[in-house]
Amino acid sequence: MKMHGLGNDFVVIDLRGGGEAPAAEVIARIADRNRGVGFDQLATIQMDDQADVRLRFWNADGSVSAACGNATRCIARHVMDETDRDRLSLRTDHAVLLAEDAGNGLTRVNMGQPVLDWRAIPLAEDVDIDHLPIAGDPVATGMGNPHITFFVPDAAAIDLPRFGAEYEHHPLYPERTNVEVVQVLSPDEILLRIWERGTGPTLASGSCSCAAAVAAARRGLTGRRVKVNVPGGVLMIDWREDGVWMEAPTAHVFSGVFTPEWLAG
Repeated sequence: MKMHGLGNDFVVIDLRGGGEAPAAEVIARIADRNRGVGFDQLATIQMDDQADVRLRFWNADGSVSAACGNATRCIARHVMDETDRDRLSLRTDHAVLLAEDAGNGLTRVNMGQPVLDWRAIPLAEDVDIDHLPIAGDPVATGMGNPHITFFVPDAAAIDLPRFGAEYEHHPLYPERTNVEVVQVLSPDEILLRIWERGTGPTLASGSCSCAAAVAAARRGLTGRRVKVNVPGGVLMIDWREDGVWMEAPTAHVFSGVFTPEWLAG
């Protein structure tokens, strides 16, 4: 299935009937927007003994990711429609996440509490995660994957391809990192530009939106509930006592079948 959340697009492979996930090199071929399908992340759905479904995620370069918020919302909406339910549990490599129908075509997912321990983000050394020793005074956050958040007066002025590629590979982040450039518009609204680890610039990202909102609240720049404007639309992020809730629309674009000849190369 091809799905997207605010233009953050995914290929989702349903393995609940059996089968295995593609190899990393095949995932990268599927990600090719000219010769494959094209996506920001690939996800698989599997059966699980302790949750409604089990999800796994890969970036466009074939590398594994433990979290993908918008893909989680898209799959949750698909399974809720399929089963006529309004609440689900979804197991990821990071945690078991709860999803619910938010009404008006919106889907809400609890991404869990942010990771605020430097070892678990992970960082290469013990530093102040609210004020990293990096030019621009960024913030580090974990949302099941690593994030670095920069606050700037004008997000549009940042050369994101250069900026994102540089900080994705910063030595403080041994597993690379997602990069967020944030412009605070008001105490309850931010503008966000995104560079995703292993993918590049994207129109939206659930985990990046959560990390940016959490970082802004930790800095005292916003409250804990914020409207996040991304190039693809708007997400509502609400950092509650039980976790970081993310709410936005989803879309199921089409379903298809990979031919054995193409998969074999």
